[in-house]
Amino acid sequence: SNKAVLLEDLKKMTKTLVHRGPDDEGFFISRQLGFGFRRLSIIDLRNGHQPMSDAGKKVWVVFNGEIYNFKEIKKVLMGFGHTFYTKSDTEVIIYGYKQWGIDVLNHLNGMFGFAIWDDVAQRLILARDRMGIKNIYYKADPQRVAFGSEIRAIRAYSEEKPKVDIIALNLFLRYRYTPSPLTLIDGVKKLAPGTCLIVENGKVSVKRWWNFQPVPFDPMPSEREVENDLLMLYREAVRRQLISDVPLGLLLSGGMDSGLLLALMKKEKNICKTYTVGYGKTYKQDELHKANRTAAVLGANHSAVEINKEQFQKSLPKIIACLEEPVATSSIVPMYHVCERARQDVKVALVGQGPDELFGGYKRHIGVVYGKYWRAMPSCFRVFLKSLLAPLPRAESIKRGLYSLDNTDRLQRYKHVFSIVSEDSINRMFRKELFTANIDDEIFKCWDDLIPLMGHTDELGGLNFLEVRSSLPDELLMYTDKLSMAHGLEIRVPFLDHAIVEYVERLGSSFKVNKGERKWIHRKICRRFLPEDIVNRRKIGFATKVVDAWFQKSFFNKKNDLLFDEQSLLYQYISYDAVNTLLQEHENKRQDNHKILFSLVVLEEWLRNLQ
Repeated sequence: SNKAVLLEDLKKMTKTLVHRGPDDEGFFISRQLGFGFRRLSIIDLRNGHQPMSDAGKKVWVVFNGEIYNFKEIKKVLMGFGHTFYTKSDTEVIIYGYKQWGIDVLNHLNGMFGFAIWDDVAQRLILARDRMGIKNIYYKADPQRVAFGSEIRAIRAYSEEKPKVDIIALNLFLRYRYTPSPLTLIDGVKKLAPGTCLIVENGKVSVKRWWNFQPVPFDPMPSEREVENDLLMLYREAVRRQLISDVPLGLLLSGGMDSGLLLALMKKEKNICKTYTVGYGKTYKQDELHKANRTAAVLGANHSAVEINKEQFQKSLPKIIACLEEPVATSSIVPMYHVCERARQDVKVALVGQGPDELFGGYKRHIGVVYGKYWRAMPSCFRVFLKSLLAPLPRAESIKRGLYSLDNTDRLQRYKHVFSIVSEDSINRMFRKELFTANIDDEIFKCWDDLIPLMGHTDELGGLNFLEVRSSLPDELLMYTDKLSMAHGLEIRVPFLDHAIVEYVERLGSSFKVNKGERKWIHRKICRRFLPEDIVNRRKIGFATKVVDAWFQKSFFNKKNDLLFDEQSLLYQYISYDAVNTLLQEHENKRQDNHKILFSLVVLEEWLRNLQ
C-alpha cells in the first residue's frame, strides 16, 4: 500500500483466520507494509512465533506450511556463516533468501505459501509451493496489494461488495473448479502452483519459479529399476513428512494408495492412528469396512465416522462457506467430517492423494492412452458407433469421451477431458446479455506458461502434467487444505513430494497404464506391502458414489428450492429455462445431469454466502 498500514486493519484480517491458526498471533508493520499471522504450532512450539526476521531485522517472513528439508538447508547455510536462533523451519526461508535471493525457492522441499519482505530492497515476494498444496490469494490495484491464505482475509480489508467474474463462472461450470489464477470473485486472484508474485518499485509481476520440463529418461530404466527407485523416493518422502513435534495420523480411504502410505508410515513409526469416513449400511461398496480391513491388516489404531444423507444435506452450506470458492465434487462433505474427527486426536494427518493424477488412475486415462486407436478407425465407422450411443440416456461421459478423442488437436482433447459439460451447453445456459463469445479458450490462458514445458511428454504424460498443475491443486488440494484447516488440522501429501513427481513425469505411459491396468508400476509397489484384495479394489474415493446415487434419484425435487425458486441468486447469471430443461431431462431419465445440477446447487449456496 502507498498509505501506512494500520494495525487495526491487520487485526481484522487475521481474525478471519483464527481457525487456521488457533495457537498464536503476531504482527509486523513497516510504514507501508504490514504482516499479520495466525499460527498452528507444529515444529518448535516455543520459538516459532511469526512474523519472523533475521537478527538485523532486514528480512521478514510470514509462512504457512512446512519445509521438510529445513535441517539439511540449515547445515548448508551455517556453512556460509549464518547463525540461527530457533529450531523452526521458518528461519531457513529468511537466511536462505539472504544467501540465494529468490532462488531460495528451488532449495525448498515442502508445502508453503509465504511472504518475504526485504526492507533494504523494499521488495515484497509472495510464493506458492510447486504442487499448490497451500494457497495464496491476492488483490492488487494501483494503491495496494492485499493477500492471505484465504479470501476472507482480503474481504475483511476491502469494503467493496464482491462481484462475480463471469469468465471464471463459465470455467467453474465447465470444469467443477476455477483454474488459477482466477477466482469467482472479480479482482481476487490466486497464485498458481509453482509461481511467485513480486512487488517492487510500484510494479506487480507474477512469474513461474518452478520450471521443471519433463524429458523422458534415455535410456528408459527397466521395470525393476523403476519399482526400486520409486519405493526409495516414497520412503524418503514419508520419512521427511513425519517430522513433527505434535501427534500425527493418516486419513485412510479403502483404496491402495492410503494403504501403501499406512504401510510406509508403520515402518517409520510403529504406532499410527487412522481415520476414515463413509455411509455405512446405506451403500454396499462403502469405504468403512474396506478401510477397517486395511487398518486391521497393518495394525493401525483406527477410527471411523459415519454420515447419512440428512447430515450431508445439512452440512453442505457450511462446507461451501469454508471453501470460499465453489468446488462441485461430492467428496467435499466426507472430507470435512473425517478432518473434524481426526482433529480430536492429532494436529497433523497424512493423506494418499496424488498417484491417480501421476500414474493414470481414472477411467478417463484409459481413453487417453488408447484414443489413438479410435482416431485410426475410418470416420464412417466412428460415426456409426456414436449414432448407436446417441439415444442412450445414461452414457454422457462415454459420449463426451468419444467426442474428445475425435479431436486432432492435443490441447483441445485435454480441454474436453477436463470438462464435465460441453462448451456449447454451458454457453447456452448464460443469460444472453452476459454471454461472452470468445470465452472458449480461456482455459488455455490459465495454462499459458505450462504448455511450453510439456513439449516432450506423450499423450498421457501431457494430460497428467496439466492435472498435477491445474485440476489437482485447484480442486482436490484446495478443498483438502480449506476443510482440514477449518478444524485446525494440517494435511500432508507425501506422494506429491516434488522428487517423486519429477521422476514419474519422465516415465513413459506404459509404466502408468499397461494392458488396460491403471497405475501399473505403482500397483506393483503396493503388492509388496498389501494383500491382493486391497490392491485390486475398485476405486471409489471417500464414498462419493453413494452421493452420486442420491443425486441421480431424489435430491432434485420440489423440496429443494435452490433450483426451483426463480428468485434464486444464480438466475442473475444463468437462464431459468436452461436449468429447468436440465432438471426435466434428469427427472425423466433422458440424461444423467447430476454433475452439472450439483454444480448449480453448490453455486447457489456459494452466492448466498457471498452476500
